[in-house]
Amino acid sequence: MFKYLNKDLPASLVVFFVALPLCLGIALASGAPLFSGLIAGIVGGVVIGALSGSSLGVSGPAAGLAVIVLGAIATLGSFENFLVAVVIGGVIQILLGILKAGVIGYYFPSSVIKGMLAGIGIIIFLKQIPHAFGYDGDFEGNLYFWQSDGENTFSELVNMLDYISLGAILVTLMALSILLLWEKILIKKSAIFKIIPGPLVAVVVGILYTLMVPENSNWAIEQAHLVSVPVPHSPSDFFGQFRFPNFSVITTPQVWITGITIAIVASLETLLSVEATDKLDPEKRITPTNRELFAQGVGNIVSGLIGGLPITQVIVRSSANVQSGGKTKLSAIVHGLLLLISILTIPRLLNLIPLSVLAAILLLVGFKLAKPILFIKMYRLGKFQFLPFIVTIIGIVFTDLLIGIGLGLAVGIITILLNSYKNSHFLHKKIDEEGKFHMVLAEEVTFLNKGAINRELHSLAKKSYLEIDIRNTKYLDYDILEILDEFSIHAKERNITIQVISKQGVIINPENYSNIFINPINA
Repeated sequence: MFKYLNKDLPASLVVFFVALPLCLGIALASGAPLFSGLIAGIVGGVVIGALSGSSLGVSGPAAGLAVIVLGAIATLGSFENFLVAVVIGGVIQILLGILKAGVIGYYFPSSVIKGMLAGIGIIIFLKQIPHAFGYDGDFEGNLYFWQSDGENTFSELVNMLDYISLGAILVTLMALSILLLWEKILIKKSAIFKIIPGPLVAVVVGILYTLMVPENSNWAIEQAHLVSVPVPHSPSDFFGQFRFPNFSVITTPQVWITGITIAIVASLETLLSVEATDKLDPEKRITPTNRELFAQGVGNIVSGLIGGLPITQVIVRSSANVQSGGKTKLSAIVHGLLLLISILTIPRLLNLIPLSVLAAILLLVGFKLAKPILFIKMYRLGKFQFLPFIVTIIGIVFTDLLIGIGLGLAVGIITILLNSYKNSHFLHKKIDEEGKFHMVLAEEVTFLNKGAINRELHSLAKKSYLEIDIRNTKYLDYDILEILDEFSIHAKERNITIQVISKQGVIINPENYSNIFINPINA
């Protein structure tokens, strides 16, 4: 875990700057104390980061739960009563992990996961534009199309024109210039620019701007456009911010309904984020989903016991971690420690950071998640990959994450029902006398089979000899091709020899499986 300190420490700083306003914004939108969002961020980083098997995933309070939390606090009568439901939700997540419910994560098609990433990228980009221009009508971190004030993502872009701040725009442009200069030029010139992250420099410049520009100037940053961390005046003030669950209401049915709701929604969002983060991982590592549910459960219990919001793994922070060069889960743990140390020691300094600096960082995160080249690539893969992809994007941008995923899944299932059937014997395997592992794929293999195939491939011992026979396979889903391509990377590291037998002949250790097997249905 400490092998890549030069990568993980700079990445943790970037994730810290992304997480700070999101923790506060989500707490505000949830109708909860601001400190509860910071608690969830700290627990998500330190506790879940330590227990999780995810190398790059970052956990914290999620915008997708904000509406649930807001309604539950009102229904249950107090925040302390709501904390009991958070603890119950955590216990249920631990049980889900023990019962191996994490296998659900393997049944999200690749096209839907990529659509989710692109959709979140677009919504992040659109939602940050008002903050970049100095208008903070919507809370930082909101991913919903419809906002609590009755506005929506696009009407907010119109409303911001009446509240443009010259100072905010200038800070955004300076921050974007620093970030792009760092990434495109300076980082290639000297090793020092790899150690000092560009976002840190952008934040420092933003703080200096706040301090140097007079408050009565037209170019000043308004107080409402700065980070707003609670500032304790004494140790007793700090510890007084912690809230504790009122377990006297544990027998109330509504508390249990809320706890079950939190467990289900948080688990689904976590599994989706796990799949998406694994797709973004350059090393194509696979996160153990059952362990992740267990870690999330422990994190939610701890967060609920000390006054924090419910936690999930969050794709915004996770993608920022990947894009910043994070390598191991140390970056997630350190980001949590940075949250804790900073609110203890420098809360007033944090409150000098303009939100437009953080908007600039998130604008680049959003753009990288939804690059135009991704749309071209998905289109070229054929309509059965492109349709679920684009429907997922539209669903996320115009509704929310879970509805968008549901629409994408529905389209994916319909395309399978219309164009293929699931063979009851999709995979045959045997080991011969020489110890060779023979894997014969059936006539039809769809994304529904990827969990089992993935498990079989990664169960192979080092220095194994694997023979994959696809001579009788007429339909091989793109998700399976991706699994084979990703496994070839692991095979090289573990000295596993792969022999593919197709109608075109025998190939040893192929570099690209898509070139071997051209799917006539997707063509």
